[in-house]
Amino acid sequence: MARVEIVYETWGELTPEKDNAVLLVTGLSPGAHARSSAENKTPGWWEEMVGPGQAIDTNRFHVICVNSLGSCHGSTGPASIDATTGRPYRMTFPVLAIEDIARAAHGAVKALGIDRLRALVGPSLGGMTALAYAMQFPDAVDALVLISSAARATPFAIAIRSVQREAIRSDPAWNGGDYTPPGPTTGLRLARKLGLITYRSAKEWRQRFARERVEVRDSRQGAFGVEFEVEAYLEAHARKFAGSFDPNCYLYLSRCMDLFDMAEHGGSVEAGLAQIRAHKVLVVGVETDFLFPLDQQQEIATILTAQGHDVSFVVLPSVQGHDSFLVDFDRFSPTVATFMARL
Repeated sequence: MARVEIVYETWGELTPEKDNAVLLVTGLSPGAHARSSAENKTPGWWEEMVGPGQAIDTNRFHVICVNSLGSCHGSTGPASIDATTGRPYRMTFPVLAIEDIARAAHGAVKALGIDRLRALVGPSLGGMTALAYAMQFPDAVDALVLISSAARATPFAIAIRSVQREAIRSDPAWNGGDYTPPGPTTGLRLARKLGLITYRSAKEWRQRFARERVEVRDSRQGAFGVEFEVEAYLEAHARKFAGSFDPNCYLYLSRCMDLFDMAEHGGSVEAGLAQIRAHKVLVVGVETDFLFPLDQQQEIATILTAQGHDVSFVVLPSVQGHDSFLVDFDRFSPTVATFMARL
Protein backbone atom coordinates (compact mmCIF):
# COMPACT_ATOMS: atom_id res chain seq x y z
CA MET A 1 0.00 0.00 0.00
CA ALA A 2 1.89 3.03 -1.30
CA ARG A 3 -0.23 5.80 0.21
CA VAL A 4 -2.43 6.08 3.28
CA GLU A 5 -4.45 8.87 4.86
CA ILE A 6 -4.23 9.63 8.57
CA VAL A 7 -6.85 11.78 10.28
CA TYR A 8 -5.68 14.02 13.11
CA GLU A 9 -6.81 16.86 15.36
CA THR A 10 -4.70 19.43 17.20
CA TRP A 11 -5.01 21.74 20.21
CA GLY A 12 -2.68 24.47 21.44
CA GLU A 13 -0.13 26.48 19.50
CA LEU A 14 3.06 25.09 18.01
CA THR A 15 6.10 27.20 18.88
CA PRO A 16 8.18 28.73 16.07
CA GLU A 17 10.92 26.26 17.00
CA LYS A 18 8.40 23.40 16.79
CA ASP A 19 9.71 22.02 20.07
CA ASN A 20 6.50 21.66 22.13
CA ALA A 21 4.61 18.96 20.21
CA VAL A 22 2.91 16.16 22.12
CA LEU A 23 1.54 13.22 20.15
CA LEU A 24 -1.37 11.22 21.52
CA VAL A 25 -1.89 7.72 20.09
CA THR A 26 -5.11 5.94 21.00
CA GLY A 27 -6.57 2.68 22.18
CA LEU A 28 -8.49 0.35 19.87
CA SER A 29 -11.77 2.21 19.43
CA PRO A 30 -11.29 6.00 19.82
CA GLY A 31 -10.80 8.40 16.95
CA ALA A 32 -8.67 11.54 16.80
CA HIS A 33 -11.24 13.63 18.72
CA ALA A 34 -9.63 13.55 22.14
CA ARG A 35 -10.75 17.06 23.08
CA SER A 36 -13.48 19.48 22.02
CA SER A 37 -12.51 22.52 19.96
CA ALA A 38 -14.03 25.54 18.27
CA GLU A 39 -14.48 23.44 15.13
CA ASN A 40 -16.02 20.49 16.98
CA LYS A 41 -17.62 21.25 20.32
CA THR A 42 -18.51 17.60 21.02
CA PRO A 43 -16.64 16.40 24.14
CA GLY A 44 -13.65 14.24 23.26
CA TRP A 45 -12.75 10.83 24.66
CA TRP A 46 -10.04 12.45 26.87
CA GLU A 47 -11.80 15.74 27.50
CA GLU A 48 -10.76 15.79 31.18
CA MET A 49 -7.06 15.20 30.45
CA VAL A 50 -6.27 17.45 27.48
CA GLY A 51 -6.85 21.20 27.48
CA PRO A 52 -5.84 24.56 28.97
CA GLY A 53 -4.43 24.05 32.47
CA GLN A 54 -5.17 20.32 32.40
CA ALA A 55 -2.80 17.38 32.75
CA ILE A 56 -1.72 17.66 29.12
CA ASP A 57 -1.75 21.44 29.09
CA THR A 58 -2.55 23.03 25.76
CA ASN A 59 -1.31 26.36 27.11
CA ARG A 60 2.19 24.80 27.02
CA PHE A 61 1.97 22.07 24.44
CA HIS A 62 0.81 21.65 20.88
CA VAL A 63 -1.16 18.41 21.19
CA ILE A 64 -1.77 16.17 18.18
CA CYS A 65 -4.05 13.14 18.29
CA VAL A 66 -4.03 10.75 15.33
CA ASN A 67 -6.60 8.16 14.37
CA SER A 68 -4.81 4.82 14.01
CA LEU A 69 -4.05 3.28 10.65
CA GLY A 70 -6.59 0.47 10.25
CA SER A 71 -9.36 2.28 12.13
CA CYS A 72 -12.71 3.39 10.72
CA HIS A 73 -12.71 6.96 12.01
CA GLY A 74 -11.20 8.54 8.91
CA SER A 75 -7.74 6.99 8.58
CA THR A 76 -7.09 4.35 5.93
CA GLY A 77 -8.38 0.95 7.01
CA PRO A 78 -10.32 -2.12 5.82
CA ALA A 79 -13.47 -0.01 5.42
CA SER A 80 -11.71 2.54 3.18
CA ILE A 81 -12.07 2.56 -0.59
CA ASP A 82 -9.24 0.91 -2.54
CA ALA A 83 -8.53 3.34 -5.38
CA THR A 84 -7.52 0.50 -7.70
CA THR A 85 -10.87 -1.31 -7.41
CA GLY A 86 -13.30 1.37 -6.28
CA ARG A 87 -14.45 -0.98 -3.51
CA PRO A 88 -13.64 -1.18 0.21
CA TYR A 89 -10.42 -3.03 1.01
CA ARG A 90 -12.16 -5.40 3.41
CA MET A 91 -10.09 -8.62 3.66
CA THR A 92 -7.64 -7.47 0.99
CA PHE A 93 -6.27 -4.95 3.47
CA PRO A 94 -2.72 -6.03 4.40
CA VAL A 95 -2.04 -7.72 7.74
CA LEU A 96 -1.74 -4.86 10.20
CA ALA A 97 1.04 -4.54 12.80
CA ILE A 98 1.46 -2.10 15.66
CA GLU A 99 4.70 -1.08 13.98
CA ASP A 100 2.67 -0.05 10.90
CA ILE A 101 0.40 2.13 13.04
CA ALA A 102 3.46 3.77 14.60
CA ARG A 103 5.08 4.41 11.21
CA ALA A 104 1.89 5.97 9.89
CA ALA A 105 1.65 8.23 12.95
CA HIS A 106 5.29 9.25 12.52
CA GLY A 107 4.62 10.03 8.87
CA ALA A 108 1.74 12.28 9.87
CA VAL A 109 3.92 14.14 12.38
CA LYS A 110 6.66 14.60 9.78
CA ALA A 111 4.08 15.88 7.28
CA LEU A 112 3.20 18.56 9.84
CA GLY A 113 6.84 19.67 9.80
CA ILE A 114 7.67 18.33 13.27
CA ASP A 115 10.92 16.37 13.65
CA ARG A 116 10.92 15.69 17.38
CA LEU A 117 8.18 15.20 19.96
CA ARG A 118 8.39 16.69 23.43
CA ALA A 119 6.29 13.73 24.55
CA LEU A 120 4.52 10.70 23.13
CA VAL A 121 1.46 9.54 25.09
CA GLY A 122 -0.31 6.23 24.63
CA PRO A 123 -2.89 4.25 26.64
CA SER A 124 -3.64 0.56 26.00
CA LEU A 125 -3.06 -0.23 22.31
CA GLY A 126 -1.73 3.33 22.15
CA GLY A 127 0.97 2.40 24.66
CA MET A 128 2.08 -0.41 22.37
CA THR A 129 2.08 2.08 19.48
CA ALA A 130 4.15 4.52 21.55
CA LEU A 131 6.74 1.81 22.28
CA ALA A 132 6.92 0.87 18.59
CA TYR A 133 7.23 4.54 17.60
CA ALA A 134 10.00 5.27 20.11
CA MET A 135 11.85 2.11 19.09
CA GLN A 136 11.63 2.72 15.33
CA PHE A 137 12.33 6.47 15.57
CA PRO A 138 14.54 6.75 18.67
CA ASP A 139 15.75 10.27 17.91
CA ALA A 140 12.24 11.62 17.45
CA VAL A 141 10.91 11.27 21.04
CA ASP A 142 12.04 13.13 24.18
CA ALA A 143 9.61 11.58 26.69
CA LEU A 144 7.19 8.66 26.85
CA VAL A 145 3.92 8.23 28.75
CA LEU A 146 2.80 4.58 28.73
CA ILE A 147 -0.57 3.91 30.36
CA SER A 148 -2.05 0.47 31.07
CA SER A 149 -0.05 -1.08 28.28
CA ALA A 150 2.52 -3.80 27.59
CA ALA A 151 5.58 -4.80 25.59
CA ARG A 152 3.65 -7.83 24.30
CA ALA A 153 0.27 -9.47 24.71
CA THR A 154 -0.36 -12.15 27.32
CA PRO A 155 -1.93 -15.50 26.37
CA PHE A 156 -5.01 -14.46 28.37
CA ALA A 157 -5.48 -11.26 26.35
CA ILE A 158 -4.90 -13.14 23.09
CA ALA A 159 -7.50 -15.74 24.11
CA ILE A 160 -10.11 -13.09 24.91
CA ARG A 161 -9.56 -11.27 21.64
CA SER A 162 -9.63 -14.56 19.75
CA VAL A 163 -13.15 -15.25 21.04
CA GLN A 164 -14.20 -11.70 20.17
CA ARG A 165 -13.02 -12.16 16.60
CA GLU A 166 -14.75 -15.54 16.39
CA ALA A 167 -18.02 -13.94 17.45
CA ILE A 168 -17.76 -11.52 14.53
CA ARG A 169 -16.66 -14.10 11.97
CA SER A 170 -19.35 -16.57 13.09
CA ASP A 171 -22.11 -14.08 12.35
CA PRO A 172 -23.56 -15.09 8.93
CA ALA A 173 -23.76 -11.41 8.03
CA TRP A 174 -19.96 -11.19 8.13
CA ASN A 175 -19.92 -13.12 4.83
CA GLY A 176 -16.17 -13.68 4.80
CA GLY A 177 -15.66 -9.97 5.39
CA ASP A 178 -17.52 -8.98 2.21
CA TYR A 179 -20.60 -7.38 3.77
CA THR A 180 -22.72 -4.35 3.17
CA PRO A 181 -22.72 -2.06 6.24
CA PRO A 182 -23.74 -2.44 8.97
CA GLY A 183 -22.78 -6.09 8.44
CA PRO A 184 -22.37 -8.51 11.38
CA THR A 185 -23.84 -6.32 14.10
CA THR A 186 -24.78 -9.30 16.28
CA GLY A 187 -21.24 -10.64 16.23
CA LEU A 188 -19.72 -7.21 16.88
CA ARG A 189 -22.20 -6.58 19.69
CA LEU A 190 -21.18 -9.84 21.40
CA ALA A 191 -17.49 -9.08 20.88
CA ARG A 192 -17.97 -5.68 22.48
CA LYS A 193 -19.80 -7.16 25.46
CA LEU A 194 -16.90 -9.52 26.12
CA GLY A 195 -14.51 -6.62 25.75
CA LEU A 196 -16.47 -4.46 28.20
CA ILE A 197 -16.34 -7.24 30.78
CA THR A 198 -12.53 -7.35 30.56
CA TYR A 199 -12.13 -3.56 30.51
CA ARG A 200 -13.62 -3.20 33.99
CA SER A 201 -13.08 -5.11 37.25
CA ALA A 202 -15.28 -7.56 39.15
CA LYS A 203 -15.09 -5.21 42.12
CA GLU A 204 -16.57 -2.36 40.12
CA TRP A 205 -19.34 -4.54 38.67
CA ARG A 206 -20.32 -5.50 42.22
CA GLN A 207 -20.26 -1.91 43.47
CA ARG A 208 -22.17 -0.46 40.53
CA PHE A 209 -24.79 -3.11 39.90
CA ALA A 210 -24.86 -5.65 42.74
CA ARG A 211 -27.80 -7.90 41.83
CA GLU A 212 -30.15 -5.09 40.83
CA ARG A 213 -32.81 -6.08 38.34
CA VAL A 214 -34.24 -4.00 35.51
CA GLU A 215 -37.46 -2.21 36.32
CA VAL A 216 -39.23 -3.39 33.18
CA ARG A 217 -38.47 -6.61 31.30
CA ASP A 218 -39.03 -6.95 27.57
CA SER A 219 -41.43 -9.90 27.31
CA ARG A 220 -40.51 -10.37 23.65
CA GLN A 221 -37.07 -11.60 24.76
CA GLY A 222 -38.56 -14.62 26.53
CA ALA A 223 -37.24 -16.32 29.64
CA PHE A 224 -33.60 -15.56 28.88
CA GLY A 225 -33.79 -11.87 28.05
CA VAL A 226 -32.27 -9.01 30.01
CA GLU A 227 -33.07 -9.51 33.69
CA PHE A 228 -30.27 -7.73 35.56
CA GLU A 229 -29.04 -4.14 35.39
CA VAL A 230 -25.54 -5.28 34.46
CA GLU A 231 -27.00 -7.08 31.42
CA ALA A 232 -28.86 -3.95 30.40
CA TYR A 233 -25.66 -1.91 30.71
CA LEU A 234 -23.71 -4.30 28.48
CA GLU A 235 -26.51 -4.43 25.93
CA ALA A 236 -26.87 -0.66 25.67
CA HIS A 237 -23.15 -0.02 25.26
CA ALA A 238 -22.66 -2.90 22.84
CA ARG A 239 -25.50 -1.74 20.60
CA LYS A 240 -24.10 1.78 20.52
CA PHE A 241 -20.66 0.51 19.60
CA ALA A 242 -21.96 -1.86 16.92
CA GLY A 243 -23.64 1.08 15.25
CA SER A 244 -20.47 3.16 15.11
CA PHE A 245 -17.52 0.82 14.44
CA ASP A 246 -16.67 -1.28 11.41
CA PRO A 247 -16.39 -5.03 12.17
CA ASN A 248 -13.45 -5.66 9.83
CA CYS A 249 -11.53 -2.78 11.38
CA TYR A 250 -12.19 -4.36 14.77
CA LEU A 251 -10.72 -7.65 13.53
CA TYR A 252 -7.57 -6.03 12.18
CA LEU A 253 -6.88 -3.82 15.20
CA SER A 254 -7.61 -6.65 17.61
CA ARG A 255 -5.20 -9.00 15.83
CA CYS A 256 -2.38 -6.44 15.67
CA MET A 257 -2.40 -6.23 19.46
CA ASP A 258 -1.89 -10.01 19.63
CA LEU A 259 0.98 -9.88 17.13
CA PHE A 260 2.93 -7.13 18.87
CA ASP A 261 6.06 -8.30 20.70
CA MET A 262 9.03 -6.08 21.50
CA ALA A 263 11.13 -9.25 21.72
CA GLU A 264 10.90 -9.58 17.94
CA HIS A 265 13.17 -6.54 17.66
CA GLY A 266 16.45 -7.98 18.87
CA GLY A 267 15.55 -11.35 20.38
CA SER A 268 14.26 -10.23 23.79
CA VAL A 269 12.07 -7.57 25.37
CA GLU A 270 15.25 -6.07 26.84
CA ALA A 271 16.85 -5.81 23.40
CA GLY A 272 13.73 -4.25 21.92
CA LEU A 273 13.40 -1.68 24.68
CA ALA A 274 17.14 -0.92 24.46
CA GLN A 275 16.50 0.81 21.14
CA ILE A 276 14.42 3.52 22.86
CA ARG A 277 16.26 6.75 23.69
CA ALA A 278 13.52 8.83 25.31
CA HIS A 279 15.06 10.59 28.31
CA LYS A 280 12.06 10.52 30.63
CA VAL A 281 9.41 7.81 30.87
CA LEU A 282 6.18 7.59 32.86
CA VAL A 283 4.70 4.10 33.19
CA VAL A 284 1.24 3.88 34.78
CA GLY A 285 -0.61 0.73 35.78
CA VAL A 286 -3.85 -0.04 37.61
CA GLU A 287 -4.22 -2.58 40.40
CA THR A 288 -7.53 -3.96 39.10
CA ASP A 289 -6.53 -4.24 35.43
CA PHE A 290 -6.53 -7.93 34.51
CA LEU A 291 -6.43 -7.38 30.73
CA PHE A 292 -3.08 -5.54 30.95
CA PRO A 293 -1.97 -6.65 34.43
CA LEU A 294 0.49 -4.70 36.55
CA ASP A 295 3.41 -7.05 35.99
CA GLN A 296 3.43 -5.96 32.33
CA GLN A 297 3.91 -2.31 33.25
CA GLN A 298 6.40 -3.32 35.95
CA GLU A 299 8.42 -5.19 33.31
CA ILE A 300 8.70 -2.11 31.11
CA ALA A 301 9.60 0.17 34.01
CA THR A 302 12.20 -2.22 35.46
CA ILE A 303 13.95 -2.80 32.13
CA LEU A 304 14.01 0.86 31.10
CA THR A 305 15.29 1.88 34.54
CA ALA A 306 18.10 -0.69 34.31
CA GLN A 307 18.96 0.69 30.87
CA GLY A 308 19.50 4.17 32.31
CA HIS A 309 16.24 5.98 31.58
CA ASP A 310 14.65 8.37 34.06
CA VAL A 311 11.56 6.27 34.80
CA SER A 312 8.56 7.04 36.99
CA PHE A 313 6.42 3.97 37.71
CA VAL A 314 3.03 4.70 39.25
CA VAL A 315 0.47 2.14 40.42
CA LEU A 316 -3.06 3.46 40.85
CA PRO A 317 -5.74 1.78 43.02
CA SER A 318 -8.54 2.63 40.57
CA VAL A 319 -11.51 0.27 40.74
CA GLN A 320 -12.45 0.61 37.06
CA GLY A 321 -9.85 -1.83 35.75
CA HIS A 322 -8.32 -1.34 32.30
CA ASP A 323 -10.74 1.48 31.46
CA SER A 324 -9.63 3.54 34.45
CA PHE A 325 -7.64 5.95 32.25
CA LEU A 326 -10.94 6.91 30.58
CA VAL A 327 -12.91 7.58 33.75
CA ASP A 328 -10.78 7.94 36.91
CA PHE A 329 -9.47 11.42 36.24
CA ASP A 330 -9.08 12.20 39.95
CA ARG A 331 -6.12 9.80 39.95
CA PHE A 332 -4.85 9.95 36.38
CA SER A 333 -4.85 13.72 35.97
CA PRO A 334 -2.44 14.51 38.85
CA THR A 335 -0.17 11.60 37.87
CA VAL A 336 0.17 12.72 34.27
CA ALA A 337 0.25 16.43 35.18
CA THR A 338 3.18 15.93 37.58
CA PHE A 339 5.18 14.17 34.89
CA MET A 340 4.35 16.64 32.13
CA ALA A 341 5.35 19.55 34.38
CA ARG A 342 8.90 18.19 34.33
CA LEU A 343 9.19 18.44 30.56
